[in-house]
Amino acid sequence: MTDAVSDTFDLDLPPAAPVAGWVVALRMGLGLAVLAAAALVSSLVLVPPGEALVLTRFGDPVRVLTVPGPAWKMPAPIEAAVPVDLRLRTTSSGLQDVGTKDGLRILVQAYAGWQVAGDPGHVRQFLRAARNDPDAFAAQLRSFMGSALQVTASQFLLSDLVNSDPQKCRLGAFEQTLAANLSETTLTMYGVRIVQVGTERLSLPAETLAATVARMRAERETVAAERTAEGMRVAAAIRSNADRDARILAATALQKTAEIDAASRRQAGEIQAQAYDIDPQLYALVRSLDTLGRVVGPRTRLVLRADSAPFNVLVGGPAALAAPASQAPASPAPTSQTPAHPVVTQAGPSLMAKP
Repeated sequence: MTDAVSDTFDLDLPPAAPVAGWVVALRMGLGLAVLAAAALVSSLVLVPPGEALVLTRFGDPVRVLTVPGPAWKMPAPIEAAVPVDLRLRTTSSGLQDVGTKDGLRILVQAYAGWQVAGDPGHVRQFLRAARNDPDAFAAQLRSFMGSALQVTASQFLLSDLVNSDPQKCRLGAFEQTLAANLSETTLTMYGVRIVQVGTERLSLPAETLAATVARMRAERETVAAERTAEGMRVAAAIRSNADRDARILAATALQKTAEIDAASRRQAGEIQAQAYDIDPQLYALVRSLDTLGRVVGPRTRLVLRADSAPFNVLVGGPAALAAPASQAPASPAPTSQTPAHPVVTQAGPSLMAKP
């Protein structure tokens, strides 16, 4: 039975050596193609925008790629690509207590915008100095900013940083000086370029604030005193000019008054002389009436003799003025009803008028 089975399955097969050689060759070709593809892929690098690639050969930087796009390198592990971030970053210094040129203390918080310089030399320098760690460099930059704020603030007065007059405020110059002090250190040591420096916050400690308020008050008081003195000087000048003008006007008015009075007196004297030349009796009558007008008022009571001058004009008329005293009529004897002397009485004390 065993011989029958063996005879049944005894087949004529081809030799196995040629088939095995073809398969091995195919497998080797596929392996070489995979290795070539892997080598090609590992040799191709892509430089993204905002970054630089540092190609290191066994850890030693040999090339820096800064132009965005594809590039070639030797396959790993011969060469490796280390990305370096070239984008703009910002770092704040925090509040720093610094002293000004005039010996006062202020609290300043500044910020800095920085980025790794795009040239290959500074990229290698940042890779060596900061070990390609932006956070570590930011911490170091905050330390630099604290020192730079101390140095920069010592070159400015407090009035240069805090002032109500925009023409006297030099905050822009303060920021430029701070940027110059930072740029020199960071570029030479780390290959980092300072793009912008600004002031986020500026305040005063309690002691400095009190001193500042006191100084501002003193300045305002000085300005007020100067303006008050200037106002008093101008007012005194105005009063002096006004008094001078008033005296000149008063003197001019007095002079004109004296001239007018003298002219009026002269004219009155001429008129009186002319009136006397025309009719002496009428002139005497008018003068007597003028005298009566000045002596007698609305509340005057007269008790007098009829022949007493100038009252005899009331009885005798103009003829009484022309008659001589020897031809005057005899005065009647005084009676109890007629007083011997004329009496002029007013609301006040009585006036006695002798003949």
